[in-house]
Amino acid sequence: MIFHDTEIAGVCIIEPERVEDERGFFARLWNPDELRARGLDPRLAHMSASFNRRRGTLRGMHYQAAPMAEVKIVRCTQGAIYDVALDLRRDSPTFLQSVACELSADNHRMLYIPEGLAHGFQTLRGDSEVLYAISQAYSPQHGRGVRWNDPAFGIAWPDDTRTINERDRTYPDFQR
Repeated sequence: MIFHDTEIAGVCIIEPERVEDERGFFARLWNPDELRARGLDPRLAHMSASFNRRRGTLRGMHYQAAPMAEVKIVRCTQGAIYDVALDLRRDSPTFLQSVACELSADNHRMLYIPEGLAHGFQTLRGDSEVLYAISQAYSPQHGRGVRWNDPAFGIAWPDDTRTINERDRTYPDFQR
């Protein structure tokens, strides 16, 4: 696994270290020892997937509040997404800043998102599937979200064509 740090502490892009031959390639996608050695949380409580029929589908920005705060490792297994991590840690020097990258079935990258950050994405292709490895059990009473286009964040999304559900579209303005 090859780790690339981003501008936000704890958020990193993970590329599989591919071993290629005439059949294709093999790559390790999960290694708790490597995560731990980098100071990253290797817990895995469950895995989830989302399938998105239309290009421009936007999901997010979601997180779970303490004590059920969660780490996510996100990978696009089919299609392509513009993936965003938003720092909501009030004591962080990058509070309210975001980092984004393209995850696709072609580039095989993953995004590691630590506790205290919200996560969302917009599909760049139709029929995109996203796989999440999550450190904490889902807890509806701790589920939170912030609006994808809240001016407090200034996230630059790649496409003006969007499909967004009612909940994600109507989160109130962020309160500093």
